[in-house]
Amino acid sequence: MPYRCSKRLPGRALAAVTALAAALGLGAIVPAEAAPAPAPVQQHANRHWADEPHGFASLAGGTTGGKGGKVVTVRTQADLAKYAGAAEPYVIRVAGAIDVEPFGSSITVASDKTIVGVGTSGEIVHGELQLKPGTHNVIIRNLTIRDSYVEGDWDGKTSDFDAIQMDSVHHVWIDHNRFTHMGDGLLDVRKDSQYVTVSYNRFDTHNKAFGIGWTENVTTQITIDHNWFSGTKQRNPSADNCAYAHLYNNYLSTQVDDGDPVWSYGTYARGRTRMVIENSFYEDVQHPYQADATAELVERGSILRDTTGRRDEWGTAFDPRAFYAYRLDPAAAVPALVKRFSGPQKTIGVDTVLDVPAAYPTVQAAVDAVPAGNDGLVTVRIAPGTYREKVRVPADKPRIALAGTGRDRADTVIVYDTPNAYGGSSASATVLIAASDVSARNLTFVNDFDEAAVELGAEQALAMKTTGDRIVFENTAFKGNQDTLMTDSPRLDAISRVYIRDSYIEGDVDFVYGRATTVIEGSLIRALSRGSTTNNGYVTAASTWKDNPYGFLITRSRVVSDAPAGSFHLGRPWHPGGNPDAIGQVLFRETELPAAIKASPWTDMGGFSWKDARFSEYRTYGPGAAVTADRPQMSDADAARHEVADYLAGRDGWAPQDSPRLP
Repeated sequence: MPYRCSKRLPGRALAAVTALAAALGLGAIVPAEAAPAPAPVQQHANRHWADEPHGFASLAGGTTGGKGGKVVTVRTQADLAKYAGAAEPYVIRVAGAIDVEPFGSSITVASDKTIVGVGTSGEIVHGELQLKPGTHNVIIRNLTIRDSYVEGDWDGKTSDFDAIQMDSVHHVWIDHNRFTHMGDGLLDVRKDSQYVTVSYNRFDTHNKAFGIGWTENVTTQITIDHNWFSGTKQRNPSADNCAYAHLYNNYLSTQVDDGDPVWSYGTYARGRTRMVIENSFYEDVQHPYQADATAELVERGSILRDTTGRRDEWGTAFDPRAFYAYRLDPAAAVPALVKRFSGPQKTIGVDTVLDVPAAYPTVQAAVDAVPAGNDGLVTVRIAPGTYREKVRVPADKPRIALAGTGRDRADTVIVYDTPNAYGGSSASATVLIAASDVSARNLTFVNDFDEAAVELGAEQALAMKTTGDRIVFENTAFKGNQDTLMTDSPRLDAISRVYIRDSYIEGDVDFVYGRATTVIEGSLIRALSRGSTTNNGYVTAASTWKDNPYGFLITRSRVVSDAPAGSFHLGRPWHPGGNPDAIGQVLFRETELPAAIKASPWTDMGGFSWKDARFSEYRTYGPGAAVTADRPQMSDADAARHEVADYLAGRDGWAPQDSPRLP
């Protein structure tokens, strides 16, 4: 069958506008050199950081970390060590503080890993992360690594307890971490490591902050931006024999003052390093930037406040824009900006994004990567295309959002062709959502089983079945013939809620059915013709539990059909297995009805009378609307108790209808 384009009814649009406040209270400043105009590069769209690496870590194939691997949440040293050191890729969420034993021990991080703290909770205490030679494609984000300092060992000579140490690695992104009060260096990038980006981190309360080098070769390429060095003495950073070291928008403040005239310094270009510093801010720093005679250091646009000592600039170094695009923030804004946005952030690591097919070849592969009992939102972002597969979201995988990334819901289609004869409704469904707190947006779901070409005893063919609670569909399409969309619950007396808006549903027989409390708002429902002049089908088949006052509410929507006039029913009562406690409830409210709707639109089913069900209309209109003895009309008083909120609120006050519509 053809996949029709979107037919969304008018809805509200939401525009979000964010602004970054200017730096405040900077005091007297001394410009080192005027900064060039920033290039028009789209980095940081609606927040001040991106979720993919930039700078040198983005080159030569890029850095993707654990993309394509399973997502796991760890709370113990044993689990962190297990997954960080595994051979296969993982996205590892660190929830809570992990106290490493013995004191100062290393946790090995293997290739193809993302380690990310969940909000501001992820901490590694008394231990370090170590990337051994040959390790590659690693992302470490949003962690606090702290407190392996050995009392009395200010120079870190007795114990090499770094926060992160890497030797001879490539493609590493260190982002939004806090490193504090460790035993030696906070971050050591050593021995010819390449394609490294260090961004939005905090280095504080320490002697040796950040060292790069330990090699005679001139190979390391590193980007260092938007970091805050505070209460540190040296190595902010120290870069030895770097082929390219690009530093921009960093903030160095409140240097440790121990009277050391030489080894208390800011940034140091050593050996044959080529370094470029741009639009940074140095405050209360001795020797803010210096270079060996063999190095090249270019500085432009930085601000110095209350600084003393060396400010070395010589040579031409290199042009960072010859390697990648980037955006410079004004140096005057750097202190406020970095104080606000560096270090662990509340929103990073809470939600996870899995890309199909870029990282996972199928939608099901992405769902399979989600951990059972996951405690954060996982968005499965699906690129435009047709995915011929069945998708199963099991009950133990809540908080998943399926999101098409095309411009139209018709751009991203999940389709299969199984009829009910092969395993019942659950096996038939192209997509089965058994979990709660799941949403789908900007997608089309299809069961394209050709019932005209095959003779079977059970030709129902579901595009979608849900049994979970708090399910949301927005700007989605459901296409099939008989039983297209089933919203159900785990058992008759369990209440599940489903909210559908700005969507499209098509079918012929019982194509909107089940026992879940379901609201369909602002949507288009197409009743397909089966070629009959008298009976082309039934829009609904509700099986609502008798003690549940709310079944189906179809409100502010349109029903359309090319079937002959007076040949379609609004619904019939479904009693699965003949159960008398399934007493359907359906309300068509403020909805347009086509001429195809019968004058007596409700009918019996399986020996049960429609008159014993709870079927009604309220202010329906259009050529198929009428008020007759066979069309119960809800009173104004009852209608006041049958609003969208009444259907969906339940005991937990769920109100998805109040969330902004897709723009």
